[in-house]
Amino acid sequence: MPNTDLPANGMPSAVSVDCPAKTNLTLHVGAPRVEWNGRHELDTVYCAVGVYDTVTATRKAPGSGFSLDIEGAYLGDLASSGNDMRRNHAVLALFALAEACGHEPDVALSIEKRIPVGAGMAGGSADAAATLLALDTLWNLHWPIERLRQVAATLGADMPFCLTGGYARGTGFGERIEILDEHDAAVDELVRRGFAGRLLVGAYHAELRTPEVYAAFDRIGAGSGDANHLQKAAVSLHPRSGQAIDEALNAGASQAFVSGSGPSVMAFVPDENAERKVRNAWQSARCVDRIITTNAPARPIVHVIA
Repeated sequence: MPNTDLPANGMPSAVSVDCPAKTNLTLHVGAPRVEWNGRHELDTVYCAVGVYDTVTATRKAPGSGFSLDIEGAYLGDLASSGNDMRRNHAVLALFALAEACGHEPDVALSIEKRIPVGAGMAGGSADAAATLLALDTLWNLHWPIERLRQVAATLGADMPFCLTGGYARGTGFGERIEILDEHDAAVDELVRRGFAGRLLVGAYHAELRTPEVYAAFDRIGAGSGDANHLQKAAVSLHPRSGQAIDEALNAGASQAFVSGSGPSVMAFVPDENAERKVRNAWQSARCVDRIITTNAPARPIVHVIA
C-alpha cells in the first residue's frame, strides 16, 4: 500500500517505488503479427517475483530537464559508457507520461537495480512501471490504473502487468491484462500446483536478448510439454539453464522453468528442506552463477519520501 503522508502543501518533492520482477508461469507463443511490428501473439500467466528495483523520482527546477542515475551490483550492459540513457525504459516512461498529461519532464530519476539484467525477469519493464507509479503521485495525477496501463502498453509488453504485480493473464502481445484475484479459482489452482510461496531464482552473468530468443523459437519451436514455449529456445542458447531446471526438479522443486525469454531459472520449493536441497544441487553442479531467495507473488510498493 502507498505511504501517502504528503507535505503540508500537498505536493510531494520525491516519491520512490519498489517494483518487483516478473516471471511467466505459462507462456504460449502464437504467430507474429504485422500490426504489432512483428511481435508474436501471446497468452501468458504472469506472476510478480519478490526481487525489486527501486526507482525514485525527485522534482527538479522548471526547465532543467531530466537526469538519470543507476546503481547496483549487477548492471550488465547498463553499466556501459556507450549506453544511451534516453533509451532507458524509465526515461521512456517519464517522457511518455509527460506527453500524455502535458507535464514538463523536469525530474531526477534514480534507479537501484536488484533485478538481473537481460534475464527474462522484466527488469527494464519494472523500472518503467515504477516510474509511472512514482510520477502519478509526484505530479498529483492519481490516474486510474487502466489509464496508466494505456501509457505502459505503448512502451512494452510486460509493463502494463508490472504496474500491479500479483498474478494476471496477459493476451495480445502481453499488454492486455486481466488481473487474477487472490480468491479466483485460477489462483487456487496455481497455488495447488506449487506456483506460490518460497522461490529460488537461479541467475547468471550472461544475458539473453529477447529478439534472439524469439528468432531461435521461430526456427526450432516449442519443446514438447513446455508450459513456456520459449524455454527450448532459451536453453538452446544457454544450456546451463536446462541443467538448472533438471537439478531443481530432481532435488524436490515443485516447479522449475526458464523465466520468460531466459536465461534465469525459477524454482518454487514447498518447504525449507526442498529449498536447501535445490540450493545445494545448484551449487554442486555449478549450473547457476547466483542464487536469489525470495517469495511470490509480489506487488509494487509506493513511498512518498519528501
